[in-house]
Amino acid sequence: MERFAPLDAIAAPIAQPNVDTDQIIPARFLQKLRRNGFGQYLFHDLRFLSDGSENPAFILNQPPYRAARILVAEPNFGCGSSRENAVWALADYGIRLLIAPSFGDIFFSNCLKNGLLPIVLPLNVVIGLLVSLQAAPGQTIQADLVSQTIVFPNGARHEFALDPFAKHCLLNGVDELDYTLSRMDEIIAFERGLNRA
Repeated sequence: MERFAPLDAIAAPIAQPNVDTDQIIPARFLQKLRRNGFGQYLFHDLRFLSDGSENPAFILNQPPYRAARILVAEPNFGCGSSRENAVWALADYGIRLLIAPSFGDIFFSNCLKNGLLPIVLPLNVVIGLLVSLQAAPGQTIQADLVSQTIVFPNGARHEFALDPFAKHCLLNGVDELDYTLSRMDEIIAFERGLNRA
């Protein structure tokens, strides 16, 4: 898993509530192997027209947002089925940070387990940010996980909450299995202690 470093990147507004995991990656692509690169399927039915050409109306196809590494969304982003592939598609495309008033619960958990940072902020704050990003495309947001702060294009600084274990994993680029393996000496010592009892 890629370590989450301080980020200063273009933010793209996804001004639609209830973006579900089938919109993020349609079900017909779920059988693909992860190594095949899920990024090409991200928002597939929104990014592309029926003839396979890019949909110029979709936000990530517009020049100011092609290099976006941050998505700012309306409430309930990532709702629907629990497919981890949706997070793989976002990560493979290059997205590292998501900001929304709320996320689908399993999607939120999957983000943290795969190196993406989902940040929950109040609805009025997110709506104000969406309006700002739409008014001046190409603006950047700064995020620092150590201090748990993000800085909006207008300079406004916001703190965000995050579970300490998830923060540790993101900062160190380790998933739950990596973390467990890093404690093997302690686990073995504990098991030996049990066997002696």
